Amino acid sequence: MNISVVIPLLNEQESIKELHDWIANVMLSNDFSYEIIFIDDGSTDESWNTIALLSKNSPNVKGIRFLKNFGKSQALHAGFAKAEGQVIITMDADLQDNPEEIPELYTMIVNQNYDLVSGWKKKRYDNKFTKNLPSKLFNWAARKTSGVKLNDFNCGLKAYSNIVVKNIDVNGEMHRYIPVLAKNAGFTKIGEKVVKHQARKYGETKFGMDRFINGFLDLITIWFLSRFGKSPMHLFGALGVIMFAVGFGFALYLGIDKLLLNQSGRLITQRPQFYIALTTMIIGTQFFVAGFLGEIILRSKENRKRYLIKDEINLENSNTN
Repeated sequence: MNISVVIPLLNEQESIKELHDWIANVMLSNDFSYEIIFIDDGSTDESWNTIALLSKNSPNVKGIRFLKNFGKSQALHAGFAKAEGQVIITMDADLQDNPEEIPELYTMIVNQNYDLVSGWKKKRYDNKFTKNLPSKLFNWAARKTSGVKLNDFNCGLKAYSNIVVKNIDVNGEMHRYIPVLAKNAGFTKIGEKVVKHQARKYGETKFGMDRFINGFLDLITIWFLSRFGKSPMHLFGALGVIMFAVGFGFALYLGIDKLLLNQSGRLITQRPQFYIALTTMIIGTQFFVAGFLGEIILRSKENRKRYLIKDEINLENSNTN
């Protein structure tokens, strides 16, 4: 099989059929053998019924239905486990990713021997202040921390060689960092392609500003784990930052006051702000340590169940992960 298209989704009933027809036309016009694997991540609308109806008319349509919402990373993990194509394409179900990009992505993997090619939505139709600017800051931090020179880590449109998706473990909320996971696993030929971004046609985005906060915390986690070894860092990291910032603020105030303002000769250790600064900075550091230890424990735990599959369509050897 040439291509497996893996599509995680949550409450996208309006766009599924249109997306399927668009992908099918691209595949037929390029004479690709293919499969489309829809992963319903706990939708509460008619998404699963739409997938089931499409599968009756086309054996190329396959589906995985989660018992509840487990997250995009778990959905991708389940799709990767079932994918049979030489090249695996991932894309979102909201019609913002253009299936016309698939042939060139496929060529880059097969003929140019890339392990992974990530889409770059250079021109976006999202809100400039709530999504574009935070995304640019996030991508800059990801490049600097990981060493992977991509402009758009968040783009859902990516292409992978089959061997890549079978040898990386996507968990927690690490779907943003699949290129980093691939690099850490030894797949170093990672490319990028400018792709068309389209305005959302149906519904509303499922992601808010909190995805950037969690994204930065995940970035710290993957940096730590790649060098030393859902997610405790989301809690302990945030608390650690707050506590450490409070302590550092008090320490900075004491330093400036002592050097520039305080002429009485009063010792810093005689001031209550000193103990507030010391205590909060120590607690902040402990929160970070607890978060890192929690990540290591979770990732070293074997046979953990990360998601539960309720139904499958056109897929054999059903299993639970």
